[in-house]
Amino acid sequence: MATQWPAAEDRTGREPLSVVDRIKQYILLNRLSPGDPMPTEHELSDQLAVSRSRIREAMKTLSALDIVEVRHGYGTFVGTLSLTGLAESLAFRGMLTSHRDKHFLADLIDLRELLEIDWAPLIVERLDTEALAAMRALATTMVDLAAQGREFPVEDRQFHQLLVSTSGNALVGQLLDVFWQVHSLVAETIGPPTHLEETAQAHHAIIDAIESGSAEALEAAIRRHYEPIRERMRRSAGAD
Repeated sequence: MATQWPAAEDRTGREPLSVVDRIKQYILLNRLSPGDPMPTEHELSDQLAVSRSRIREAMKTLSALDIVEVRHGYGTFVGTLSLTGLAESLAFRGMLTSHRDKHFLADLIDLRELLEIDWAPLIVERLDTEALAAMRALATTMVDLAAQGREFPVEDRQFHQLLVSTSGNALVGQLLDVFWQVHSLVAETIGPPTHLEETAQAHHAIIDAIESGSAEALEAAIRRHYEPIRERMRRSAGAD
């Protein structure tokens, strides 16, 4: 039997829980996991003593946050709880304010760089030959595409995912991937990319540093990797 539904009224004098919050509490109290089925709309309506339309609206909010997943024809399930909502919110904020807030992208790049540098010792220690070979292949593809004047977002994203994959911290990997996605979108507001070949070669330099076994060399290579985008930002700011 499911855990009793949390009370709508809070006797401590605080505001009563919203329908969205009570559904989240249901998930927690019943220890549901991603992929587990949720009660039907009718069952939730009965338990909360609210209309089905309010349940429906709450589910839309929870679905947007990836807390629940609505599978049409099958029902509603606990979502994968990804960081998609965070990525979309940050990207929209960056694009919305980029014309008046020139620091957003710079702050984002600083954050990416700091996190990757912080993990440099572990990356050097743990990254295996299979991951390094995959990263080298991606970097080579980047160089080939850059020589043709073409961008390489797919390869770049996969490269950075592999770079931090050995950290042992899944949340760090997810956050860095979110920051990569936001960086990619917001960077479009400062004009077309420049220094494609330099950026591509910087990825080879990162691998060389890892293979050297020096965390200090890797830190320096990561910093150099972000120089082209910083130069692009400086040029964009000078053109305003």
